[in-house]
Amino acid sequence: MTRKIYTNSKFHFQSILGKILFLYGLLGVSTILNTHNNLFSYFLLPQKKSILLVNKTLPEKMDLTTSINSSFLDLFHNDMECEVEDTHSMLNLRILKIENNQFSYSALVSELSNAIISFSLSRKEFQDFEKDKRYGEMNAKALSRLRDYKVNDGEAGEILLFCFLESHLKAPKILTKLELKTSSNDYVKGSDGIHLLRIDTNKFQLIFGESKLEASLTDSLSNAFKSIFEFINRDRNNIDYEMGLINSQLCKEALSEEVYQFVKSIIYPSANTTEPIQKDNAFAIFAGFEIVVSDEEKKMKNDDFRMLIRDRIKEEVEKKKVHIKKKITEYKLFNYTFYLYVFPFMELDKTRKKIIEDLIHPVK
Repeated sequence: MTRKIYTNSKFHFQSILGKILFLYGLLGVSTILNTHNNLFSYFLLPQKKSILLVNKTLPEKMDLTTSINSSFLDLFHNDMECEVEDTHSMLNLRILKIENNQFSYSALVSELSNAIISFSLSRKEFQDFEKDKRYGEMNAKALSRLRDYKVNDGEAGEILLFCFLESHLKAPKILTKLELKTSSNDYVKGSDGIHLLRIDTNKFQLIFGESKLEASLTDSLSNAFKSIFEFINRDRNNIDYEMGLINSQLCKEALSEEVYQFVKSIIYPSANTTEPIQKDNAFAIFAGFEIVVSDEEKKMKNDDFRMLIRDRIKEEVEKKKVHIKKKITEYKLFNYTFYLYVFPFMELDKTRKKIIEDLIHPVK
């Protein structure tokens, strides 16, 4: 019988290898049992719609989670989702479902009543209320930041943009303008909200929101692009100021120190690393506009009315692709990505106020 003779070096090597494999096996079991304590690279978990930092061992799972489920999109016909030629722009047309020749605003308000808490409150505020199960106070606090519906011309669009960015684009919020208000009458300049979108492993976009509601879709788009141009170029309350605001507001969020540092590393990425994070700024536009319906058209059969209105809206939006390209060229915004959500209203002025009224004073 031949006996295998090991030299000291071979035995030492195999002994170490055995220990490594043994420890690796234990680590694997530990990771399965407690995944949130052993995180090794960072990635986006689409099924949880959250951004996770996993190149450090954290005391608890870090996530920036979207609060609006994709089921929110079930309220709308997705009648257009396309790129605008020769621009870095994605155009989305969402038409609220139509029942009995009217847009179903009651169903929309029902969904927005759930969204208003995460739109209006910071994560820290939400966590503090939830910890003590003060749900009534939580809802009251969120609603108290909305302006009086009688003079509220824009916040319905801001809430809808927030919902689309979270449910459709899967971009969790960093902060919204409403979080910064100490009273309903406060006026806060700057973007309507800021969201974080992961494009690839080390590539992110910081998305600044801009909502406009005008009777004319042309005016709504024009005013949005003008506001974005001014936001980038003005001397005060500009995009640089907003970046600093993000940093200061993050300190107030319910984030661990590791998570805070990670998000900060995205906002202010360093190029002097082995695998540098690449961050670009982008913009999301909510362009609300009015679709005029005659009394005779309201008398049509329900199916015929739905077909007529949807076709009319699609035709209107299709013609605005040229205008979008024109505005990007006019303001020399070629180097930015735009996510445009176009949304039609019937009786715009009345409806945008009614949505806020029903949120603040729900019908019993």
